[in-house]
Amino acid sequence: MKPDSKTCPRLGLTTQIVTLASLSLLFGMVVMIAAALLFLDPPDEQESPAYGIARVAEAVHFVRAANDPVAVESSLSSLRSSGIQVELVPLTALTLLAKPVRNVPLTSKLARRQLAVLRDITMLHGVGYGAAPPTQIIVQVDGERALVFDDVPRLDFWPMVVKPTMVFLFLILILGVLLSIYAARAIIRPLSEMARAAAAFGRSPGAQEPLSGRGPREIAQVAEALNDMQARIRALLDDRTRMLAAISHDLRTPLTRLRLRSERIGQADMRSAMLRDIDQVSRMLDETLDYLRDDTKAEQPARIELSSLLETICCDFADVGHAVTYHGPQRLVCEGRPRALSRAVTNVVENAVKHGNEVIVSLSAVVDGMIAIEVADDGPGIPQALQARALEPFVKLDQARSAGGFGLGLSIAQEIMKKHDGGIALMPNTPCGLRVRLSLPLRAVMPAAAAIPAKVA
Repeated sequence: MKPDSKTCPRLGLTTQIVTLASLSLLFGMVVMIAAALLFLDPPDEQESPAYGIARVAEAVHFVRAANDPVAVESSLSSLRSSGIQVELVPLTALTLLAKPVRNVPLTSKLARRQLAVLRDITMLHGVGYGAAPPTQIIVQVDGERALVFDDVPRLDFWPMVVKPTMVFLFLILILGVLLSIYAARAIIRPLSEMARAAAAFGRSPGAQEPLSGRGPREIAQVAEALNDMQARIRALLDDRTRMLAAISHDLRTPLTRLRLRSERIGQADMRSAMLRDIDQVSRMLDETLDYLRDDTKAEQPARIELSSLLETICCDFADVGHAVTYHGPQRLVCEGRPRALSRAVTNVVENAVKHGNEVIVSLSAVVDGMIAIEVADDGPGIPQALQARALEPFVKLDQARSAGGFGLGLSIAQEIMKKHDGGIALMPNTPCGLRVRLSLPLRAVMPAAAAIPAKVA
């Protein structure tokens, strides 16, 4: 069912992402303000530059107005106890600086500028007292004395910046995680569902269900297109099935009549030739229908005793006079479609007995999690340049394999192995012949038993 855009409007990917980013930014600003109010302590009043500048101005005015040296010293001691290092020195104790002071902290520069604009405050520049640190501030009291301050209270710049920055980065991390979770759930998950549905289409009964179309508007449009495409493909497959059934019925009936009429022909040579032609047409019809018919999905996967299956196939060929041997474990259980696997192996063995005198069917579980079924013959083989074409449907390599055939046996086997998530490979056999390897995933539920020697089935 298509979603009704009037009752259920959908937002596009761009709108959702922009909205999410804007809301995340707004939420981050709100949380930043709340965190600054709750977790960042305001500076102490006595540690602020304004407090220090006011105390410096008061000290200068007090020293100028005081005539009692004891009162002056008491006032300076009070300043020192509050954290402001100050000394009252004569102007003659100051020394000229050879070069301007560098690396002055920013807060000290700001304090000097604020002191310089105050009335009755005279800043002395280019002179120093004692070690003369970069933060030293000298204020002239009168014509004979000066107050030397090591520094005024100032805020530490980096602690002020680092702490809010860490809080901001932490919030960015949280918002990034939330954005990733939203993208994974709202955007990536519908896309993953569509990819799985497209990969499973036609392979499992559950793939017949239409896609839900959840998610943003663009994803819903893709889901609608995929549902429409699946419906068209399903209709084409149904038409093909009906066509195959009609062909099978309409061609087999006249072939049966031809066979009955041919058997009443008096001339033995002509009767044999006509029966051979009818048999050839029947085999071609059977192989073509087997290749076009997609009935493997109707067969449910089951546990297969693969060793017994291969031995049974070898016995069937041995009963009609072919030298077919089996080599492999006595027991190997896996999962698959029994009839389809039997058809694939039978096609390969039938192709081998046409072109070789002896055929060996072997079974092994290789280390990379795959089961290998190999069919080796001692025939003329297939040149490496033509091995890829040998797997194509309706391709006959008469120059490489002289016997007859319709070029569908290996193609049918390849399609069956693909539907088992496996594959087929053609390799040269030593010293001569062809070796066909059928591989499928090892979904074994029982370990392989000890191998038995080769035997004629």
